[in-house]
Amino acid sequence: MSLRESYIRLHLAILLAGGTGLFGKFISLSEIPLVWYRVWFAAIILFFILFLGRRIHRIEWSSFIRILGCGMLLAIHWVFFYGSIKAANVSIGVVCFATVGFYTALFEPLINRHKPSWRDLAFSILTIMGILLIFQLDFRYRFGISLGMVSSIVYAFFSIFSKQVQESTGKSSSTMLLYELFGGGIILTIVLPIYMFFNIEMKVVPTTADFLLLLLFSSVFTIGPFLFQLQSLRRISAFTVNLSYNLEPVYSILFAMILLHEARDLNYSFWIGICLIILSVFLQTFSMLKKK
Repeated sequence: MSLRESYIRLHLAILLAGGTGLFGKFISLSEIPLVWYRVWFAAIILFFILFLGRRIHRIEWSSFIRILGCGMLLAIHWVFFYGSIKAANVSIGVVCFATVGFYTALFEPLINRHKPSWRDLAFSILTIMGILLIFQLDFRYRFGISLGMVSSIVYAFFSIFSKQVQESTGKSSSTMLLYELFGGGIILTIVLPIYMFFNIEMKVVPTTADFLLLLLFSSVFTIGPFLFQLQSLRRISAFTVNLSYNLEPVYSILFAMILLHEARDLNYSFWIGICLIILSVFLQTFSMLKKK
């Protein structure tokens, strides 16, 4: 694969990842059954992909339990992320997700017991200021923003622990993702009946349109970005890949504006807040390039 083809696959991965938030609006199911279907469909599809490629690896019981735990965090993150989108809109959900950097910079030093990066914290505070501006000046989306913030906190813990587990077990990213999806499916299978008991009228069975969207969501928009990213990493550095993924929320907002006409629902406080978030991403990117 040429370097040009690798870059094309990388940006296809980012485009697909940027489109995942739209399914929170397109699919009529509430967040828990939506994520339940996504997790199990994606797990089954990935299993067959790895099985056909003879890349199914057995792992030790202790590693298996730790990876399942990471998968449970991932599933919880997705539930709150899509809950945020359904309570507010796609733009709010992805903007809240931009606070992951702040929470990671805050929690990782405490968990891994090393000195915090004050520069990363300072840059991330700009993101928090943007979120607070949206939160304070736009009363319509407070509940959605609250769910989005919880989603970001959970994902920060997921990324920290997932990195720890992968480094300690030495398992491949594909193996990690497969068992994480199974872990997420297990916790959601336990939670879903309880949630249904307290929400009798909740829709669980998807319509034909929902089912087709879920298949598309779980394969092309879940497994697709992962596989394209893995392929691009053969020629492109992990640093460049992570840097390029800063475009994901930008793509998400553009898709939401074009397909869902969300621009008419967003006021000036939103745009001022998102400018602060983009500034934070720019400063972090510049700092990383300078350090590199």
